[in-house]
Amino acid sequence: MRETVGGEPTAVVAADYFASYSVVGLLMLVGVLFVAVAFGAGRLLRPVVPTPEKLLTYECGVDPVGEGWAHTQVRYYVYAFLYVIFAVDSIFLFPWATVFAAPGYGATTLVEMFIFLGFLAVGLLYAYKKGVLTWT
Repeated sequence: MRETVGGEPTAVVAADYFASYSVVGLLMLVGVLFVAVAFGAGRLLRPVVPTPEKLLTYECGVDPVGEGWAHTQVRYYVYAFLYVIFAVDSIFLFPWATVFAAPGYGATTLVEMFIFLGFLAVGLLYAYKKGVLTWT
């Protein structure tokens, strides 16, 4: 904050400026120490009894047999990728909807959102034309 002496503003002292950041630094240090103490206490208090059964790889209750590589259809990745795209779209739509009602932003945000939705529609149309969305 600027203080005034006789109506004249004085310069902000650097010590006051950095003092506000010292609180943030102290909280970060307390957070890191809390996590370190929790991990250290867990390491000291947990029982460590390695047995051959505990050292086996656990895979859904079934003993692993064969090699570790499995063939997965690429279509699963495409659907996951499309889900991520539309999840990001919904993340952008919510703040837009809250700002749209604010005075002064209506037309600008409406145009920007239609441009954004247009890019998404073009991407979806491209995926549809390439046959990515058909499950055959």
